[in-house]
Amino acid sequence: MLGIISSFDGGNIEVVKADDPSDIQLKIRSDTNAEFFQWFYFRVVGVRSSQCTIKILNAGEASFTRGWEDYKAVASEDQKYWERVQTEYRSGVLEIKHTPNSDSVCYAYFVPYSLNRHSDLIARCQASEGVSLSIPGFTAQKRPIEVLTFGNEANEKPALWVIARQHPGETMAEWFMEGLLDRLRNQQDGAVRSLLQRAVLYAVPNMNPDGSALGNLRVNSQGINLNREWENPSVEKSPEVFYVRKRMIESKIGFCLDVHGDEGLPFNFIAGFEGIAEASDHQLGVMNKFRDTLAQLNPDFQLANGYPKVAKGKGMKTTSTGYLAAFHGAVSMTLEMPFKDAANAPDERFGWSPERSMALGRSSVEAILSILDEIKN
Repeated sequence: MLGIISSFDGGNIEVVKADDPSDIQLKIRSDTNAEFFQWFYFRVVGVRSSQCTIKILNAGEASFTRGWEDYKAVASEDQKYWERVQTEYRSGVLEIKHTPNSDSVCYAYFVPYSLNRHSDLIARCQASEGVSLSIPGFTAQKRPIEVLTFGNEANEKPALWVIARQHPGETMAEWFMEGLLDRLRNQQDGAVRSLLQRAVLYAVPNMNPDGSALGNLRVNSQGINLNREWENPSVEKSPEVFYVRKRMIESKIGFCLDVHGDEGLPFNFIAGFEGIAEASDHQLGVMNKFRDTLAQLNPDFQLANGYPKVAKGKGMKTTSTGYLAAFHGAVSMTLEMPFKDAANAPDERFGWSPERSMALGRSSVEAILSILDEIKN
């Protein structure tokens, strides 16, 4: 019997019609207490060897319709191996065509990163030598806000921060974090050893665990876009930012990499803080050095394409990048990865993937190391 299931961690879909595999009609549910929607993740059962045509009817009303251009959904029969499947966007409908080899198959906007996998990542990191875990606060739904500390805080060292998944549907951001954090656990790695001898690195692999569990694209359980809360967060509406920001300030933050995904642009790139009036030449020079080094280390990252530069004085200070650069003098930046593929280095079968995200995370160790002497402490 054909069935559509989304009642699980990160699931999101609404069923319009599901009595014929060749004409499955669905809609993406809006984010909790908000109007954003684009993330989808669901399971289809009873379709072994059936030619499935899945139509997402409200794709043309999604938050970022440019995201559907040249896009392919991901599918998995075992929730471990995911690959891109035939997808077409026309007349406001996203159509997925696929013939599963198993009774059950999952489809998603990008490869999911489950809360169970997150818990495993936290567990193995905090159990590693030289790593500690703190919980400065809890979300509105009482999930812990988890901060991992790599290195010894006792000495006066630069405080480096890497955070991810302010927007919960941007799961590639936590795949990036897994690559970075697993590398940071390896004390036989010379670059890691040098970095942690000279600095302390704080990591928040998932800034938005409520939104992740709920299957939201962009907001927490209160309907709040966390990356517009940094200038004035509250315990009631944005505890995630409130508690992490407080901890950052206490640490005398000098550097922050905020990891995201971009729906429309098929590139990996850095968005900086050039638009804030307070941006100094020194800050901008350090950011550009980080960006240039990362491009040399990993050709999946590139410098030619990204967001248009904002005129000085017109930048937002409500984002993590703008706020931390303006008010704390940090070298802060946003790293964006694609939901689609990296157009400068395409992969027809997998597109941009968890493996490539993790590799980019690993590459960021040397990029951070290259600017360490220029970060304030």
